[in-house]
Amino acid sequence: MRTILTQPDHRLREISKAVTEFDPGLELLLVELEALMRAGPGGVGIAAPQIGELQRVVIVDCRRSMRPCKNHGLLQMVNPKVIEGSGNVLGREGCLSVPDWVGMVPRAKEIQVCYQNPEGNSCKIESSGFEARVIQHEIDHLDGILFTDRVVSTRDLVRRLQSDT
Repeated sequence: MRTILTQPDHRLREISKAVTEFDPGLELLLVELEALMRAGPGGVGIAAPQIGELQRVVIVDCRRSMRPCKNHGLLQMVNPKVIEGSGNVLGREGCLSVPDWVGMVPRAKEIQVCYQNPEGNSCKIESSGFEARVIQHEIDHLDGILFTDRVVSTRDLVRRLQSDT
């Protein structure tokens, strides 16, 4: 199994390509991503670029989060895109690829997302709260954006304590 890339690895800054093949290779990528996400401390989302795969694939699962929220369970999102967002809320974020830092990041409070499932079928969901934050965070990875790029100010970026998840 691969490892999660960490900043300053240049591959985290590259833009991912759309998935066009819904084949066993995609299925294996999803299995590997989910395993790596679950192995990480507090992992509730992961994107393919975080393991060096420049494909537009993310996994989100907020069920085990310390922050209770309404959620859709395990989301395996291929070619995801936020098509609408509303509200603005500031919240703390961390990242498996930036393991030593957390920061306050503004995000849309509610979003609509369209994506394809692992079989290639089109899906659309509405999400809010913490799950919406995680989805936006993971989609940013597909465009080479890290949460550290979105912090309001450098004062809002702090060292993660060992107990933070």
